[in-house]
Amino acid sequence: MIDYAVVTSFDGRTLPVQDELTLLSRARQLDPEALAHIHDTYYTSIFRYVVFRVSDHATAEDLTSEVFTRLLTALRDKHAPQNTLRGWLYGVAARVVSDHHRQTYRTPQVELDESLASTNPDPADIVEGKLTRESVQRAMQDLTEEQRHVLSLRFGSDMPIQDVARALGKSEGAIKQLQARAVAALARQLSPKVVD
Repeated sequence: MIDYAVVTSFDGRTLPVQDELTLLSRARQLDPEALAHIHDTYYTSIFRYVVFRVSDHATAEDLTSEVFTRLLTALRDKHAPQNTLRGWLYGVAARVVSDHHRQTYRTPQVELDESLASTNPDPADIVEGKLTRESVQRAMQDLTEEQRHVLSLRFGSDMPIQDVARALGKSEGAIKQLQARAVAALARQLSPKVVD
């Protein structure tokens, strides 16, 4: 019996599960067309997940490339995913982002302010945008890894709850609860403090 379920990449493409398994089988043989198709199908959604987690476009591009490099290495070393390519890619993306965060905390980074390159930036807008990004990043760090993962998949990759549940091996109710708790925690941390 053929499984007619559909895997959806979040740039609008759909791929029947049976086709994904066939594609994965061809990729295990390092078929260049299959590898290109995997990259074209999944790059955008993996990138959106990563950029949501790291909040830096250039870093997200590098980390997303690392995800696909690890896929190639796994295929070459015969440690490729067995059933679900998308779930495997998101799992690798989560580990790559975690590795990046660990490395970043060990080695302080000095960033070149993007406002230096613009012609007539409004200093108030620059400061407000930077403070908002930093506040959200700090607040996200106070969430559990599982909550960050759910928010990244839901809002960074626009994944429906059903797909997040399947990717993380949890029930839809558990994902809804994790998301609600994470959003509530962010709201508490980001709301203005009232001083009496």
